[in-house]
Amino acid sequence: MNGNPKKSVFGFAHAWNGLKEAARTERNFRFHLAAAFLVVATGVFFRIETSQWAIIMLASGMVLTAELINTAIEKTMDYLKPDIHPRVKIIKDIAAGAVLIAAIFAAAAGLFVFLPELYAIKGVVPF
Repeated sequence: MNGNPKKSVFGFAHAWNGLKEAARTERNFRFHLAAAFLVVATGVFFRIETSQWAIIMLASGMVLTAELINTAIEKTMDYLKPDIHPRVKIIKDIAAGAVLIAAIFAAAAGLFVFLPELYAIKGVVPF
């Protein structure tokens, strides 16, 4: 930073606008955002520990970030090459694959955090 407080606030405004635009226009981002809120609500319900919160927050953040990067790549490629092109398709597929991997690992993290909690309700401890 160069000591200009307006510049940092201005950058934050751009970031906030990007988040609002993604939430407004991108169905998959809204889905992942809703899933993150559901996971947070579940964490509150089960009163999970701080370390579990860290896992949940990192996993949720990873998925949302991957989705935003995927969206940026897709929009960039659509701008640069509006026509259907096999190389553009591969680029978009790879970016979508990154989101899929993030979502799979986040779901696995969620299972590690919440399955013991669910089993504890029934009085069965799997671990």
